[in-house]
Amino acid sequence: MFGHSESAAVTNRIKLVLFDMDNVLCDYDRAKRVACLAELAGTSSGAVHAAIWDSGFELLGDSGALEAADYLQGFGSRIGYPLSLAEWVEARRRSMQADRAMLEIVGRLRQSVDIAVLTNNTTLVADHIDTLLPELRPLFGSRIYTSAQFRTAKPDPRCYRLCLSELQAAPETVLFVDDLAQNVAGAEEAGLLAHHHTTPEAFRQALARHGLLAV
Repeated sequence: MFGHSESAAVTNRIKLVLFDMDNVLCDYDRAKRVACLAELAGTSSGAVHAAIWDSGFELLGDSGALEAADYLQGFGSRIGYPLSLAEWVEARRRSMQADRAMLEIVGRLRQSVDIAVLTNNTTLVADHIDTLLPELRPLFGSRIYTSAQFRTAKPDPRCYRLCLSELQAAPETVLFVDDLAQNVAGAEEAGLLAHHHTTPEAFRQALARHGLLAV
């Protein structure tokens, strides 16, 4: 369902739909990515997860606290392996599978409203999106943003506001779509409308109720 901030009265106000990427536009299997990295480093998946995600290091990349080169170097240091950019990209690519049903909805939606992507990720993801998830470029063009570009990360309201400033969009005209409840709440705090994503069918029905997509 749409978030509590939405009602039928906002139907004609929505001019832009802003999508999260992982587990919205694609299925993201972090365990597969971690296993790939662990194999490269000759260590365990648990050790890689602890070094990158449990430690808070990945958040430093997502929030732009580390430049891309420093992030990549630090990533390798933490897992005890001189990880190359190509290896980092390949491990990320293997963990992502396009959600064809959602992309079909996006393709229809873009005929009537603007669309864009805002994902919590390092700038490396935007830089290499054509390798990671090539299905996005034909739909979104250059409007694929990572949180690191804005030196913050969802659910910080500043992340959404800075992205919308880049898009020259008013918060009250934007519908944000994310699979994480805390990111939905952050978007609402920033003044956006928000949809907590569960399934393509639920999203399709919600859009239809608000006049954005015919069933």
